[in-house]
Amino acid sequence: MGKLGKVVLTICQMMWTRDVTAILRDSRTVIRGMRDFEQRSFTELNLLAGAVRGELPKLARATLCALITINVHARDIISEMVKKQVSELLSFDWQKQLRYYWNMKVDNCVVCMSIAVYTYGYEYLGACPRLVITPLTDRCYLCLMGALQLDLGGAPVGPAGTGKTETTKDLAKALAIWCVVFNCSDSLDYKAIGREGCFHYH
Repeated sequence: MGKLGKVVLTICQMMWTRDVTAILRDSRTVIRGMRDFEQRSFTELNLLAGAVRGELPKLARATLCALITINVHARDIISEMVKKQVSELLSFDWQKQLRYYWNMKVDNCVVCMSIAVYTYGYEYLGACPRLVITPLTDRCYLCLMGALQLDLGGAPVGPAGTGKTETTKDLAKALAIWCVVFNCSDSLDYKAIGREGCFHYH
C-alpha cells in the first residue's frame, strides 16, 4: 500500500486538475459548474473523513490522511475561486495553483504552477504525511517553483520554527523529488561541506 499510496495521491491530484480545467473550459456554465464542484468537494471530504474513522491498516490510514490534507486545500482553492468568480483557464487565480497533468507529448506526469513546469520525479518517499497548506505556503511554493524553472535555488527566510524547512520538504514531496536537509552552523565552511559528501550538478 505504501507505493500505491503515492500513486493514489498523484492520480487524485491529476483528476482534480482535469475536472477543474474542464469546468473552466465551458464558459457558458463555468460559475454553476464551480459551485457544483465545490459541493462535490465537501461531499468527498466527508466520505474520506468517515473512511479514516474506521479500522484501517497503518499505511492505508497514512494515505487517507495525506489525501484528506490535499483535498482540504483543493476545496479551499475551489471555494476561493467561486468567491472570486474565476471563469477562465488563464486567470492567475487558477494558474498560480499547483496543478498535475499527464502530458501526452512526453508521456509523463508534469506539475505546473504559473509559468513553471516540472516533470514529476517519481521518487518513492513512502506513505508520509503532508503539510497543511496555507496561503503563505502557496506563495512560498510559487517562488520556489519559479526558481526551479530557472534552474535556481531558494532561500526562505524567517524566524526559527515557522516552517521554512518543512515547506521546502513538502514541495519536494509534491514533486516526488529527493530532498536532503543539511543543518548548518557558523563553524561550517566549504572544507567541512566537502568532507560530508560528493555534490554533483547535472
